[in-house]
Amino acid sequence: MYAKLSRVARMLTPSPIQELSQLAQRIGAINLAEGFPDFPAPPDFKAAAVSAINSDFNQYRHVQGICELVEAKMKRDHGLQINPLTDVVISCGQTEAFAASIFAVIDHGDEVLLFDPAYETYGPCISLAGGIPVYVPLDPPYWTFDVEKLKKSFTSRTKAVVLNSPHNPTGKVFTKGELEAIAEACRSRDCICITDEVYEYITFDIHNHVSISSLHGMQERTIITSSLSKTFSVTGWRIGWSCAPSNIASAIRNIHIKITDSAPAPFQEAALTALRSSPEYFKSLRTVSSCFDALAIYAGNYFQLSCRTIKLQIHIFYLGMRWKSYEARRDNAVETLSGLGFRIQFRPQGSFFLFAELPQSWLHSDVDFVRELIKKGGVAAVPGCGFFHNSSNNETKYYNRFVRFAFCKSDETLAAAAQRIRELEIIGDKGLLKKL
Repeated sequence: MYAKLSRVARMLTPSPIQELSQLAQRIGAINLAEGFPDFPAPPDFKAAAVSAINSDFNQYRHVQGICELVEAKMKRDHGLQINPLTDVVISCGQTEAFAASIFAVIDHGDEVLLFDPAYETYGPCISLAGGIPVYVPLDPPYWTFDVEKLKKSFTSRTKAVVLNSPHNPTGKVFTKGELEAIAEACRSRDCICITDEVYEYITFDIHNHVSISSLHGMQERTIITSSLSKTFSVTGWRIGWSCAPSNIASAIRNIHIKITDSAPAPFQEAALTALRSSPEYFKSLRTVSSCFDALAIYAGNYFQLSCRTIKLQIHIFYLGMRWKSYEARRDNAVETLSGLGFRIQFRPQGSFFLFAELPQSWLHSDVDFVRELIKKGGVAAVPGCGFFHNSSNNETKYYNRFVRFAFCKSDETLAAAAQRIRELEIIGDKGLLKKL
């Protein structure tokens, strides 16, 4: 019956990552592979979801309030003027928002530029639409791109550019100059830019997210996709959205309805609680420098606030503490992996992934290393080859020299993983890890 499968289905074969995930599950390895938190979501969000279920918001539903709150967010964060009635589409997470956006604008034979390494679902979505992914390399160790290479990647068939910033897997936040170069290329060639901005509030040090749609002449040619998942630690709720010019948004909406009809109703209701957070809430994710600063924010306002706002300040305190620890967890991960010999010349600027170069003493592939790490150390990570595409980097041969670790885990999980890693040593010529 294999012959009955479509061309695309035959193309989408299992990857080594899937095999290693199954191995990790069998062994019970600590999961630093997948990008979801293992600590609780904020309590008021969970209470809102439970309340929605108990209030019988359990059928197909479109919660227009989400569109209105996304519109306010776009104006506040990026200075964009959008119409919540026509320009916003609610979807089942960013993944569906991205897929529906691709299906809405890509025809058979259209080329789509992506920066490589790239999140693993982008290319298959383009292929499912009949498009052709064309990869533009981000060069290690700082994951910069050559503007001339970018320009030469455009052809008469190029329809769109995919931009993910903050970037998975590298943790890169694209600079204003890089965004300007991409925007100029899109404008001069009349191309669409499709963005993935799910990590927009997860930035570190001096880095801040800038949406390319805010640059001159880009709002009318940009489709923004994002979600609740990363900002609010609810990756399983599957609430996302697209923001696009009305004619494109209408097409995305029609595709969404034909595929999934509606996003989960109770979680749409709970999304209202998250998206109603004040501007200070989002700023606190980046600027609260310690739990003591967060406590000062809370205590200083306590006696002047209504009950509703007090609840919000408690929430700011909760997330302010967590966000400081995200940055601290990044630093601890760098220290732990450096101790094993990993080369980390680029410290993540955003997202919650560390893309680490294998030790020079390791003479085998990233897949071999992750397999050994699971078997001998009981820790799971993702081999970097799953994010690279040979068409962009085959000449340099670095595509099998990186491993992605997720540090969006509890302190207890990360401490246990660090302890296991510290107990290992590398026998690189034999492709082995062994316990000390």
